[in-house]
Amino acid sequence: MTEVQTELVEVNRLGIGMFIDLELGWMSHPFPKGSFKISSEKQIEIIRGLGLSRVRYLPGKSDLRPGLPVTKVPESVVDSSLAAESELLRIKEQEMLLRKQRNELLDAQQRGLAVCERRFGNAMRQYRSTVEQASSKPRATMEQCLELINTYVADVSGVGESAIRLLSEGMGDKAAMHPVNVTVVSLLLGKSMGLPQPDLVELGMAAFLHDIGKFQLPDRVRWREENFSSAEYKLYQEHVGQGVTLAQRMGLTAGALQAIAQHHELMDGNGFPARLKGESLSMPAKILGLVNRYDNLCNPGRPAAAVTPHEALALIFAQFKVHFDSVVLSAFIRMMGVYPVGSVVQLVDGRFALVVSTNSSRPLKPRIVVHDPDVSKHEALILDLEQVPEVGIRRSLKPASLPRAAMDYLSPRQRICYFFERAIDPSCAGVAL
Repeated sequence: MTEVQTELVEVNRLGIGMFIDLELGWMSHPFPKGSFKISSEKQIEIIRGLGLSRVRYLPGKSDLRPGLPVTKVPESVVDSSLAAESELLRIKEQEMLLRKQRNELLDAQQRGLAVCERRFGNAMRQYRSTVEQASSKPRATMEQCLELINTYVADVSGVGESAIRLLSEGMGDKAAMHPVNVTVVSLLLGKSMGLPQPDLVELGMAAFLHDIGKFQLPDRVRWREENFSSAEYKLYQEHVGQGVTLAQRMGLTAGALQAIAQHHELMDGNGFPARLKGESLSMPAKILGLVNRYDNLCNPGRPAAAVTPHEALALIFAQFKVHFDSVVLSAFIRMMGVYPVGSVVQLVDGRFALVVSTNSSRPLKPRIVVHDPDVSKHEALILDLEQVPEVGIRRSLKPASLPRAAMDYLSPRQRICYFFERAIDPSCAGVAL
């Protein structure tokens, strides 16, 4: 095979008809290829603008040698060539801009998730500390809890909508995870129902401490099981009174104490411990009772008994709605959406997705991560379905029904834990899925 002869030539000696090789990466110049035959003066100007002093020249592929008179190229050819180059340059610049926007969104998405998970972890550590010190340092412990709840209330009461955000698997044990989940969702629900700031604080304190009495009970009865004996169930019920006693020693307000005392009471009078009914229940207690039941369905003491978030919402509405205040339940369904955070869904185009965020202003259009084999799961962008009306959800699925590839990619959570974050800016949503 004959070796291709090349030589280096100064850029000021370039002319139309010379075949050159720029020997640069494709992102370092605007041409479709790095090797080509020069067809216009515009190309020569662009090459000189690259800052090169010499370029490699291939005489065997050229129509012109350095320094020879330049053959005149018809203006129509020059104009066509310039238009094509301009269009290619525009497309390349647009692709680079979209790539930059996607990377910026991905970075912001990962930073936001990291912040949520860090704050969730801090809240769980705060809860464990509360359990350890509630009896020995009740007042100091209450002040620490109040500081945490005041921060949360300020966050959810700020400007803009707050969204519920699904966190990663393995955030912690149920004993600490459950009260943080219930606190987050209760505050968001209270805000959506228009509770004033003092009531939100009382609701937050009650939600965070509603199960603190369980740690006065034997381990075997701390989490309700369907096979409890009557004696075990009666012992389990004592956690409410134990919690109220501890909360009184801590100095909680009357409203917070009332919500803790009533968080297992039901609207039809079939709750415990006092079998209160209807309007005897305070609004914070109604909110806390519903959210507590929902999280216990999604995250029971025995993981094998868990139902999906979608199933939990459907179960409450279809079978248990007489237990809960209708106004509170309606507001809860609006906030959580038809497909709550943690739901596995199939889209109308057949793809599988995981709901990772909902917003009360968009109850039927959650934000999802879509299984896309062409994109690493660590680089998958969240897609806001409100911004892409052509993409819709066909149905909710049990995680076990997912194909293996989709299961590995989406990683459905066995334990559902969530925090609040600012809702996504609609102008940035759905950039690239």
